Amino acid sequence: MASGYPDFRLGNVLATSFTATLTERRGDRVERIPTPDRLVDWLAASGLAVDSCTAAELELARELRESIHTAATAAAGTSPLPASAVRVINNSSARGRAVAVLTPEGERRWQLSSASGVEDALGVIAADAISIIAGERDGRLALCASPTCRAAFFDTSRSRSRRWCDMNTCGNRQKKARFLANRSANPATSG
Repeated sequence: MASGYPDFRLGNVLATSFTATLTERRGDRVERIPTPDRLVDWLAASGLAVDSCTAAELELARELRESIHTAATAAAGTSPLPASAVRVINNSSARGRAVAVLTPEGERRWQLSSASGVEDALGVIAADAISIIAGERDGRLALCASPTCRAAFFDTSRSRSRRWCDMNTCGNRQKKARFLANRSANPATSG
């Protein structure tokens, strides 16, 4: 834990990593960006560094996060996308003024304007969500098999058969639960 807050779960896909700032959605929820400063920390860890964040910008971020989660969950289940979630994602994408830049190392990075860094960063996240929900990227949206999590994640594995949003958390918890259940069902073999 950094600064008394839960660690971030950073993945390879910006939009679904952003939705993972609220975890255990069907259990004991864990809010990983409880303060504006913590959102600044997450954005920096995600390559979208901003100088500061207001309480109002944190609320915009949470609204975008929940809209991405709602739309990605619908898309993973092949359900119609909720109009309200689509509207929030589109509005956030349109408000951002970030530009893609090429680094000397040949990598793509985002350059945020100094006037409204948080809205620019949210615009980048919204654009990333649009690309995965619209099916423009190689992979598939899926829902975590953990009954307490059910997070939407973007599966880029070769077989597209990943079951867990994060093997180090949800996957290991489920493996441990299966192991303990098998052990208690077969006490003669456990000892």
